[in-house]
Amino acid sequence: MTDLSNLAYRPCVGVMLVNHEGKAFVGRRIDNKDGDWWQMPQGGVDKGEEIKDAALRELHEETGVTPDLVTIIRQTREEVFYDLPDELMGKLWGGKYRGQRQHWFLGRFNGSDEDVNLEAHDPPEFCEWKWVAPELLPDLIVPFKKRVYRSVFEEFRELI
Repeated sequence: MTDLSNLAYRPCVGVMLVNHEGKAFVGRRIDNKDGDWWQMPQGGVDKGEEIKDAALRELHEETGVTPDLVTIIRQTREEVFYDLPDELMGKLWGGKYRGQRQHWFLGRFNGSDEDVNLEAHDPPEFCEWKWVAPELLPDLIVPFKKRVYRSVFEEFRELI
């Protein structure tokens, strides 16, 4: 049996995409059958990939929003870590990781709702999306990521 305490954290990026009204993008994951959970775009960093490039790539893959429609305002000062719940640890991502270490970016969306295309990547990650007040983000995410969302919101709050 694998000692789960020795598993590494998966390198990851996330984007808090906000529109001109100061609302944040959230998508409802297609594969989440155990609740009505919504999340901001996020995903892994490929080997050798710059984290800002990874953030813009993940944003495009999950939302269809192209980099030319986003102004990056800020990156979190430090990485944010989270552990998977016990029932998922050692099972996701080929069993190699205990959770994720994330760099988050705040991006201003300069496009229109018509620029969002959840099927830009095959397979899509989200089945629906919406704009929400940023302070609601921790209430919408799966419980084990609530601390991350609170931290990201607090760090970016004044810039939204």
